[in-house]
Amino acid sequence: MVNNLSLRSILDVNKLTGPNFLDWFRNLKIVLKQEKKFYVLDTPIPPVPATDASAEDKEAYQHHKDDNDQAACVMLDSMTPELQKQHEHMDVQSMILHFRELFDKEGRTERYEISKELFRCKMAEGSSIRPYMLKMIGVLPHL
Repeated sequence: MVNNLSLRSILDVNKLTGPNFLDWFRNLKIVLKQEKKFYVLDTPIPPVPATDASAEDKEAYQHHKDDNDQAACVMLDSMTPELQKQHEHMDVQSMILHFRELFDKEGRTERYEISKELFRCKMAEGSSIRPYMLKMIGVLPHL
């Protein structure tokens, strides 16, 4: 348990304020990886099992939900009070998505550049459609 607390101190020292999102997120991933809860960042909570579901399914659901709640508490503890109030009722994935929308300027800039490239794509008159379609197919997944 001492190791958990010492790694969590990384987040205490570098609380999320907004502009430091990328550094904070990198530190959060380190802490969650050490606590074996990293998977909650990528894996949504499964649906609530049916009443006739196996004990194994119910246990897996509860384990994932508990890990998600613990990760959310770690995240809330490592941000400013204002951000805590705004995000206290969100799950882990919703918080991360919202933070990326708010603070991930690099991602926004990249999406802007890709959108700009997409809008500039014009098929030259009389040219083959194949190179144009390949370029479009290459750009679209990056949006």
